[in-house]
Amino acid sequence: MRRDGAPRGLTVDDGTVWLWNVRHRHPDCRTVLALRRAGRPHALLRLVFREAPGRAVAGFPMGRHEVLAAGGGRLNLDEPGVVRRFLDAALARGLVPVADGTREEDGWPLFDALTADGPGSRAPGS
Repeated sequence: MRRDGAPRGLTVDDGTVWLWNVRHRHPDCRTVLALRRAGRPHALLRLVFREAPGRAVAGFPMGRHEVLAAGGGRLNLDEPGVVRRFLDAALARGLVPVADGTREEDGWPLFDALTADGPGSRAPGS
């Protein structure tokens, strides 16, 4: 059994391996998706999803690492396909650090972009 929060690997088309994990944090109830290239342990992107009006992160009746918006859209951050979509969107927007350091970004704008087509835009298995 995999340890909770342990990094998982994701290989993209060019052969680059990305490591990612998801954790839920308190006291300010947030879910964090962390992404970094394998071999670059100190260049980290954290996409942070905080509870807000019309926004929910993990908990009943949702899955452990699901995020959702009241207006539509629900994504499960434990699904590699969903993580790949976030990675592609972050790369396209230039959010992934290329030098050592940690960059924290609000994950909700990416969520909105990925779910813009409504509930039907959910990734398989999410």
